[in-house]
Amino acid sequence: MDALFQLLVAKVNYWIYIVLMMIGLWGMIAKRNLVKKIIGMNILQTAIILFYVSIATKRGTTLPILQIDPHGGGHHAVHAADYLNPLPHVLMLTAIVVSVATLGVAIALAMNVYRQYGTLEEDEIAERIRG
Repeated sequence: MDALFQLLVAKVNYWIYIVLMMIGLWGMIAKRNLVKKIIGMNILQTAIILFYVSIATKRGTTLPILQIDPHGGGHHAVHAADYLNPLPHVLMLTAIVVSVATLGVAIALAMNVYRQYGTLEEDEIAERIRG
């Protein structure tokens, strides 16, 4: 039982991401207000970005910056396992840009829906479209 507790505590960041993902998914599915759906989408995107950045780290590694001796000293072999892979972090920077752009487009669409129908509630919008 103690080993299970230690495992849960050691992986607490994953539990936080799971909770954030479920909150975001719940906000997108269960809420009827378009702004609340947009907020849920943003929470879900943020949780996924945090998750990918978290799994891309390794203990005991350093940044992939090589020190070069300006005086032409000896060369040493580079071991890839000693360095942190920057690719996931760079990809998540791209995901952040896409997330901000998606948020901007979603808010602009919500503003247009509000101008046309006078509400952001899905049920009322569907009723006005039908009637």
